[in-house]
Parts: sequence; C-alpha cells; structure tokens
Amino acid sequence: MNITIYDVAREANVSMATVSRVVNGNPNVKPTTRKKVMEVIDRLGYRPNAVARGLASKKTTTVGVIIPDISNVFFAELARGIEDIATMYKYNIILSNSDQNKDKELHLLNTMLGKQVDGLVFMSGNITKEHVDEFEKSPVPIVLAGSIEETEKIPSVNINHEQAVFDAVSTFIEKGHKHIGFVIGPFHDPINSNKKLAGYKRALSEAGIEYSEDLIAEGDYTYDSGIEAFEKLLEAQNRPTAIMVGSDEMALGVVHGAEDKGFVIPEDFEVITSDNTRLSLMVRPQLTTIVQPLYDIGAVAMRLLTKLMNKEEVDDLIVVLPHRIEIRNSTK
Repeated sequence: MNITIYDVAREANVSMATVSRVVNGNPNVKPTTRKKVMEVIDRLGYRPNAVARGLASKKTTTVGVIIPDISNVFFAELARGIEDIATMYKYNIILSNSDQNKDKELHLLNTMLGKQVDGLVFMSGNITKEHVDEFEKSPVPIVLAGSIEETEKIPSVNINHEQAVFDAVSTFIEKGHKHIGFVIGPFHDPINSNKKLAGYKRALSEAGIEYSEDLIAEGDYTYDSGIEAFEKLLEAQNRPTAIMVGSDEMALGVVHGAEDKGFVIPEDFEVITSDNTRLSLMVRPQLTTIVQPLYDIGAVAMRLLTKLMNKEEVDDLIVVLPHRIEIRNSTK
C-alpha cells in the first residue's frame, strides 16, 4: 500500500501542513512534535512524493547531466565532480549518455526539460548553432562543462586549450625537437580544429618551424585510433621525434603502437598527452601530460549551475581554470 502524507498526519494526530514542515526541515515545529512525526514516518515507511513536492514548489531539486560516454574515463572524472557538488547542495542527478550524436543530444535535452529538471549540465565535442538555439529557449539554466561554444552565449567551464597545447609543444621545442607530430581528436570538434590545432601551429610559428600536414594524424579519442595514428606518422617524410596527443586513450595507443614496432619511449619518441586521467599513470612509462583539472571542471560547472538556478549574482559566466604541464617518464 502506498503511504501518503494524509496517513502520517492521521497516525501522528497532526495536520498535513505540520507533516510537510517536518519533511521539508522547517524549523517552526516543536521538537516533541517533530520527534512524534518522524517516528510515524519511520514506522509507516513514508516516502515523500518528489513529483508532488516539485509541483507545489515549482522545483524538483533534480539536475540533468548529458554526457557523451560515461565509460570514458575523461567524462567519468568530470561527472564525479558534478555529482559531488550536486550532493553537497542536495540536488539529485539524472545522467544520460548521448554517444556524441547531435540528434540524440537534442532529444535528451528536451526529454530532460520534460522531466522538469531545475537545470542542466551539458557536455559535447561539437556545440552547433542548433544546440545554442535550443539552449537559449530553455526555461532553466544550462552550463557547459569541458565543451567549447564559440559565441560564449552559454555559461561554460573549461581550460584554455589553445594555450595548453602551445605550452606542451613549446616544451618539445625547448628540448630541441623540430619534427613534432600531433595525434589530434576529430576535426569536426571545434576544440580540436579551432583551439588545439591553433596552439600547435602557434608554437611552431613562434619557433620558426614550418608546419607540415604530414605530421598531423586525426583520431577519434580511442586506443585503436592512437595505434593507427602512430603508424601514419611513421610514414611522414620527416618522421617525428616527439608526439603531442589529444587524449590519454589515444596516447596509450601511440605508446603501445611504438613499442609493438620495437621503439622505446622516450628514447625514440617523446610523448605528451592532454588529459591527466588515471590512464596517464597506469601505463609505463607514465605519461607527461597537460593537467586538466577534470574533477574541478565538473565541480565548478555544477556550482555555477546552482547559483544560476537560485538566481544568485554571478560575476563570470565563462570560467577558465588553470592548467599546467606535469613532467613524467614519457619525456626525457
């Protein structure tokens, strides 16, 4: 039998308003009355109806999170930061995987809004004008986490990806490398074509090194595409002596692809990766990396969303967190 607030009120011999005040933590209830009501709630096994509470308050204390792939350690670490802050501020999470498919992303967005979420954290490699149009029509706040939106109309949390790659490639150049490969993620993602590649080119240009497309290999963030990208770089007229990689999973593919062909890292190829997920520490040699504060990106995005949902004053809607280069054993 479904226990209702009416049943609790009758058993405790109080009004339904008093039960509601107890359930919602209202301090204007006598301690003895609160104790009596809580005992009845425990005995009957009453669970407040979140939907009904949401209709009454016009808030569901639920946040939607749309993520490309929770099995990918990059997004898993972001999601953990989101979830921890949501719990701290007493929000529940509805998490959905979009598979980096635009139609599915837009469908999930409207499904979440139909569930009356109070706000959304959204992640995608490619935020299109169609996405932005839908975001701007949303009745609740939306914050992007680790995703680039060129017009900066939508609140977001990121690092400066162009500068991060510039810093990593400059590290190679300072070591004397002149042939530097770049295993980059899909070009249709603006974070790669407009940010990371720009940082790579700027580092070469400032050092007077000519840019060569032979040293660019496109992958899809997966381990296998890292292996394939390494094999492509081996065919370059001026084979690279150092390789910048756009994701940790691809970097593992590069390292293992090199070792399978008898090369030694870092003696034959120095490698720097991009994400500093757990994978960068689980391979040997451990990977020198751009340190993205993935947990912090998720946590700050969720905190920004709580402020927007509560209509608090926000100084910066576009948040750029610091990055650094962590030197490990894949570079000399």
